[in-house]
Amino acid sequence: MEMQDERRFHKLTQEQVMNLDQILTEVIPIHGRGNFPTLEIKPKDIIHVVRDRLILKNIKVKDVRLNGSTASHVLVKENGTCYKDLDIIFGVELPKQEDFQIIKEVVLGCLLDFLPKGVNKDKITAITMKEAYVQKMVKVFNEHDRWSLISLSNNRGKNVELKFVNSLRRQFEFSVDSFQIILDTMLQSYLEAEKRLLKHREEEQDSSSVQTLMAESMYGDFEQAMDHLRYRLIATRNPEEIRGGGLLKYSNLLVRDFKPASETEIKTLERYMCSRFFIDFPDVNEQQRKIESYLRNHFIGEEKSKYDYLMTLRRVVNESTVCLMGHERRQTLNMITILALKVLGEQNIIPNANNVTCYYQPAPYMADHNFSNYYITNGQSQLLFHPYPLHIHMQTGLV
Repeated sequence: MEMQDERRFHKLTQEQVMNLDQILTEVIPIHGRGNFPTLEIKPKDIIHVVRDRLILKNIKVKDVRLNGSTASHVLVKENGTCYKDLDIIFGVELPKQEDFQIIKEVVLGCLLDFLPKGVNKDKITAITMKEAYVQKMVKVFNEHDRWSLISLSNNRGKNVELKFVNSLRRQFEFSVDSFQIILDTMLQSYLEAEKRLLKHREEEQDSSSVQTLMAESMYGDFEQAMDHLRYRLIATRNPEEIRGGGLLKYSNLLVRDFKPASETEIKTLERYMCSRFFIDFPDVNEQQRKIESYLRNHFIGEEKSKYDYLMTLRRVVNESTVCLMGHERRQTLNMITILALKVLGEQNIIPNANNVTCYYQPAPYMADHNFSNYYITNGQSQLLFHPYPLHIHMQTGLV
């Protein structure tokens, strides 16, 4: 058992420490709504302030970790993987629901510290700060999962996500995003450097400090997960435990040229992903909202990839969905089809536009004003979408 636990961990190399330092000291703008100014925040600074104030409020902080795609980027930078949200996990003890309110007040209070000089803070309330700078807030408190999330807004899709976790059964979707880097040693080195008024932090990064910086794979086997990351391989276990089954992330990995680590297992995994997705989002309108939200949050600056993503998602749903009745399955496929065509229209692209055939039949689930009288044009031809499209055939593969 001890050997298995050891296989979960990895000591960061000098290069990985430098990658981590670059991320923690980079200035990230938190954009305010309306007339509120942009906050210029370094991750290391907001982590310090939030952690110290939680402790002052008697919230026990066990450790602080960098999570997910940002941690993956620190560990393997050369394979072209990028990261969006900066995902910071505070390991905390939350014995009662009231602790969530304390955490929220602490974070919103800390944001006041990052307002530009000259801003009168006296009349700015926590509610005002929430409305101005928080993208979303999540709270979960049940027998198995006890955590909260506060996501700070960034217009370029690089939100700062502060997650406070007492317990969480499932901390990853796929092996390539299962990494967590334990930051406490690095944070301590920043404090010591500031105390000594050193101008060049690199001088503090000696071999002894590198040895104490550790990363963990929640997937289990760190080196195996690292191989998956280096060679862009897709692997997971028990996708039915993931909310949404990991289906949307899986399709995203496929679009980014990741390949299944095991071709023999992937079809079974795909079926589990689809089944869990439709359990969590049984209504076609819920499915549409979830997919559109995923597109907004994960394809900022990558709009041209949206069509490929939707077509990939459609293929997986078409080939692997076994839990739906025929008409429900067609509803979902048609909804994804319309979203794909809408994306092409937004980009003023419609391949083989002269070879489009539409068949209409009333379908109330698509009675959405967003689709009514929607035009797709390529400069020569024009296609009018009826509010109730049932089936669309295109030579591009929408069948």
